[in-house]
Amino acid sequence: MYDGLTVTRNDAGVAQITLSRPERLNALGVAMVDSLIRAVADVQSASVLIVRGSGRAFSAGADLKERAGMQEPARRAHNRAINAVIDAIAALPMPTIAAVNGLALGGGCELALGCDIRIAVDSATIGLTEARIGAIPGAGGTQRLPRLIGIARALDLMFTAEPISAARALDIGLVNHVYSAADFDAAVEKYAALVASRAPSSTVLLKRVVNQGMACSLADGLAVEHEALKSVLGSADYAEGLAAFAEKRAPRFAPRG
Repeated sequence: MYDGLTVTRNDAGVAQITLSRPERLNALGVAMVDSLIRAVADVQSASVLIVRGSGRAFSAGADLKERAGMQEPARRAHNRAINAVIDAIAALPMPTIAAVNGLALGGGCELALGCDIRIAVDSATIGLTEARIGAIPGAGGTQRLPRLIGIARALDLMFTAEPISAARALDIGLVNHVYSAADFDAAVEKYAALVASRAPSSTVLLKRVVNQGMACSLADGLAVEHEALKSVLGSADYAEGLAAFAEKRAPRFAPRG
C-alpha cells in the first residue's frame, strides 16, 4: 500500500509511520514522499502519531542521488511535495512525536521539526546541512528552527551546516528527550502511551490553543485560551475526569475518531 514506509496503529490509538528505506538512510525520494502524503491522510483519527525511521537513520533528507538526475521543474515539484507532507504533519490535530532514531539531516531534520515533540537516541546527529551543497532548507527549516531555538542558534546551525549531537540538541531545545539505544524504543512507546492516556479532546485542544496563541499577542492568546475553556467545563471528558478523581480510579475518556 505504501512505497518505502509502513503504518501501524495499536489499540490505544497510537499510530506509527516508519520510513523504511534503510539502505538509502530513509532519504525522501519521490515515491516515498507520495506515500507519506497518503499515510498522513490515513492517520487523521489517531490519538497520537509517531514518525520514525528504520535502520541507523531517521532520514538523511531529500534523495540527492535521485534529485541529481532531475531537471529543474522536477526538482521544484519534489521540493513542493516534501513541503506539503511536512506541513500536513504539522497541521495534524493530535500530538505528533518524531522518534529520531539516528541521522536527521536536511529534510530529515525538517521532518522532525514538523512534529510537536522530538525524542532522540543518544547517538543521533541532527542538522540543517543544505549550505554544504549550495542550497538552503526548503521545507520549513528556515522558519521552524528559529521559532524553536532562537534566531542566533538557528543561523549558527544553518551557516555552518554542521550536524550536532543529540546531547547538544537537547541542550538548545531542539529535542525534548534523549535516551540510550537500549532504552530508546521503550521510552518512545511509554511516552506515546502516556500522552494517549490523556483525554484526546484535551490534547487536541491544547495543541490548537498553543499554536493559535503563539501566532498573536499575549492578550489575544489569553482570549483564545479563555474561549477554548468554555468548551471544556461542560464537556463529557471533564465530567469523567472529575468523577475518576473523586472515585480514585483511572479516567475512561472518549477515543478520537
